[in-house]
Amino acid sequence: MPSDLLQLPIVLPAVLVPVDVVAVVLVLLTVVGPRGRSRGTDTPAGPVRHRWDRGLPAVLVRVAALAVGAGIGLVAVWWFGDVRDLFGVSFTPVTRMWVAFTTAAVLLFLVVLVQGGNGRRVVALAAALAVALTAGLGINVDFGAYRTIGEAVTPNPYPTGRLDHQHPARAGAHEVDAATWTAPVGMPRHGRTLAVRIPATVSRFHARRAVVWLPPAAQVADPPTLPVLVVLSGQPGQPSDMFQTGRIGTFLDRYAAAHQGLAPIVVSPDQLGAPERNPMCVDSRRLGRSATYVMTDTVRWIRQHLDVASTRSAWGIGGFSQGATCSMQFSSAHPEVFGATLAISSELAPANGSLEHTVDVGFGGSRRAYDRATPEALLAAHAPYRGHLTVFGYGEDDAPYERSTLALRAASARAGIATTLVVSPGSAHDWNTVRYVLGRGLPTVIAHLGLPVGEVRR
Repeated sequence: MPSDLLQLPIVLPAVLVPVDVVAVVLVLLTVVGPRGRSRGTDTPAGPVRHRWDRGLPAVLVRVAALAVGAGIGLVAVWWFGDVRDLFGVSFTPVTRMWVAFTTAAVLLFLVVLVQGGNGRRVVALAAALAVALTAGLGINVDFGAYRTIGEAVTPNPYPTGRLDHQHPARAGAHEVDAATWTAPVGMPRHGRTLAVRIPATVSRFHARRAVVWLPPAAQVADPPTLPVLVVLSGQPGQPSDMFQTGRIGTFLDRYAAAHQGLAPIVVSPDQLGAPERNPMCVDSRRLGRSATYVMTDTVRWIRQHLDVASTRSAWGIGGFSQGATCSMQFSSAHPEVFGATLAISSELAPANGSLEHTVDVGFGGSRRAYDRATPEALLAAHAPYRGHLTVFGYGEDDAPYERSTLALRAASARAGIATTLVVSPGSAHDWNTVRYVLGRGLPTVIAHLGLPVGEVRR
């Protein structure tokens, strides 16, 4: 039964509509439902009956509470999201609406607490909880995050595994000869996703388990040498995000099915250390050596444990949001390692709160060190690049990341990098954008890594 409950979908109308209806009914009952019992107070002139929760005036107060509460929610989103930019994203009108509904229901509950009537108080509490649940489900749909309860409550659902067949990278091999590779009898039909521990031998960075996706061709006894794609989550996030929510394995399974099991091996290390942490993919005393963990510990582990090509033309890196920013930093600073980049909604520069805080915690207070670490500065410092590709993507309704993406694309072009751009229609800074860009951008990246051009869309 618990496993069945975890598989319950939370994005289908069959689930969303009943929850919405219950929330609306409870709010209406709270505002204009049956009258509560009046309370009395003894005075020298006799008992006086108070009717705080009865009559038209009381109903108007509750309606006003809904309006004021909604206004508070909209102002809060504007202040903390737009003015202070505490979340690093521009919220869509849909998300703003759900926040407004929630704060309206909460203020309605507080007003009913004062007005009195125990029955109405219980209904008001139920209404506030129902609206909060409805809002959470609605925001989840808007962000395109979780499809089931299990995805929402399980940060890394993949089994911990060991790579039994270790095939060190073959020097000089930069691509699979797709024309001569023949899928052997008994090759698995689907890719294998597993969680692995990548030791922080050099960096001592406190990383969570990484996630590795092996295409069917990598699971046979004598696998071909394959390209590798390193992918990084956004922040907050975990290594499983690009698989569980971004569904990159689903896209690549479709590609592998059309190409005799061939596809890039995908490795998602933990560049954060914890969902709420943001070490900005740099080495710092206060936030840890995130850059060394990815570029030294992870790169060495891949070369020692996976049969991947050794040349940069077969190595790619990509990510979403903070992970895209990290991808731009790493690919720009290490053109000898990565020949392709997939940057979905990248920031213009690493950021951890305000600029002052970013410089303080990530760069020891040195503004010069911060300036040198921005992707634009790294691109200029390592130009010209030869044989490199960057696929950029962002959501059509994501104005801040549109600006940063276009600026980074221009800087990449000036540095000699070939670029393409994918714009996700009708989406913003969310996982709908990620899946759209993956579906249209992965074929270009895969082709640059040396595999045949092919379809990966769902």
